[in-house]
Amino acid sequence: MQQWIVEIAFQNRRGVITREESFYLPTRQDVRTAVENMGGYVLNIRQHERTPLERILARSSWWQVQLLRGIQFRSSSTSPGVALWNLIESETSPRRQNILAPAREALSRGLGAIDALKALNIFDHGTLSILSASERANKLYEGIPHAIQSITQKRKNNQAIMGTLAWLGFDVFTIVQSLFWGKGMIIDWFMDNKPTDPAELEKFERVVGNLQLTWDLLIYFAFAMGAFMAWAVFSYIINRGKKDWPTARMVRKIPLIGGYLRDLGFSDSMAAASRMIKGKVSIIDALEESANATTVPEVSQYWTNAVEQLSRGINLGSALDKPPLTRAERLELATLSDLDQVATIMDAIAEMRTQSSRTKHKLIVWLAFVLTGAYLALAFGSAIYALTVMNVSMDSMMGGLMEGAL
Repeated sequence: MQQWIVEIAFQNRRGVITREESFYLPTRQDVRTAVENMGGYVLNIRQHERTPLERILARSSWWQVQLLRGIQFRSSSTSPGVALWNLIESETSPRRQNILAPAREALSRGLGAIDALKALNIFDHGTLSILSASERANKLYEGIPHAIQSITQKRKNNQAIMGTLAWLGFDVFTIVQSLFWGKGMIIDWFMDNKPTDPAELEKFERVVGNLQLTWDLLIYFAFAMGAFMAWAVFSYIINRGKKDWPTARMVRKIPLIGGYLRDLGFSDSMAAASRMIKGKVSIIDALEESANATTVPEVSQYWTNAVEQLSRGINLGSALDKPPLTRAERLELATLSDLDQVATIMDAIAEMRTQSSRTKHKLIVWLAFVLTGAYLALAFGSAIYALTVMNVSMDSMMGGLMEGAL
């Protein structure tokens, strides 16, 4: 389902009248069929698009929280769908009206509040799963605070990661700049001060050659890592809302980061499943919705397999007692004796995964600092080693460089 902006022509006694309308339908052919049923003719069809500034605003956590709080405030005395409609109608900013246009169109077609929020394509799968679970339990009003808490926590996690990466990136950038611009000066100084003895000359050329090769490898490695990180961030921004894409698959193959994302996926989906079960949603529907609560294919496949197992008549405990759950989590499920315990166990697993993700996040941060320190040590240590081998002091080299610069 997506929104289309259609220019339509109508024939009447006065002649041809054209007007522009929006439709929330799957394909262009569906739009043409709808226009024909209205007695009109399609002149032009285009997908609804947002400007870059609108996309940035729509995907910001601040905007998402404000939207959900507005729905929560208005739904205290009316249904969530009517609350969202009233919120859209009361919006006066043209930019925000354009952002909310898909939801308005979805509501005007008779769809519910959750379908309208999905049409906006601004919330991640975990947040939508929390809201969907609450709606299935007829408690969307109570589920909105949980969704807001999830958005806020993810924002804090992202800010912590981005802050760490920014600081480390700045450190590496300054070192790479020093290597890039200072390499020529230092190598030239070495070449201008070659020893005359043949044996010493051979050792000199070998050491200088190794030093130059080491610095070239360090510089190229840093540029490659910087380009990959920039591409990963850009890819995440433009593909936000999608289930999977090539860059995400590459990132998940990094051992520690892949485990961190998997823990977050299980934490979100287990919490959503628990909330639905507490709201008396059928177990099959709860597991199917949990599969949509994460963008990690491995976690989504876990829930899909559980649904298939239940459909074959296998009991719930055995259907859930599968990898990639850990041994401790599977021991929790082994104690399952009736459905009343399912939500409690899922809450416990969600908490265990949350704690595991926090531990992995700290490890990622410390590992990044260690690798940065190793990079710096290799960069400067290689130069100091070269000076030591050739019996040249740091003072004499710096003095020669300063004289050359002057």
